[in-house]
Amino acid sequence: MWIPIQINENSAAPLYHQIESQLRSLIVSGQIEEGTLLPSIREFAGALNCSVITVRRVYQDLETEGLLRTKQGTGTFVAKVTAGERDEYRTAVVKEAIEKAVDAGQSLQYGAEELKQLFLQIVKQKYDASPSKEETN
Repeated sequence: MWIPIQINENSAAPLYHQIESQLRSLIVSGQIEEGTLLPSIREFAGALNCSVITVRRVYQDLETEGLLRTKQGTGTFVAKVTAGERDEYRTAVVKEAIEKAVDAGQSLQYGAEELKQLFLQIVKQKYDASPSKEETN
């Protein structure tokens, strides 16, 4: 199974963190469904051009979070993610991104109202530019 993970070699984020956060997003968003058999650690490491130790750590961390389950001799599978867990994760990811944006704005002396207007402008641009759900269905 091919998993769409994008690694940015120029990122300050550690490789395992990039892989883990993207894989977590794919699972929680439902893009990789419950019960899906993931590639073996070796296969995934080979596909990502990274160390087996890196992928093992990602799988272990996500298993600890309850997003993956490993069956000895069978492989690693995506666990069930409830709607509540999905909503919590979505909110946490967006909240963290907004907090980082506000921190960046504050460090550049943006006022609260100025940041709010910029945020609303960007939201309008992004949502007006993307096709609505009705157009894509």
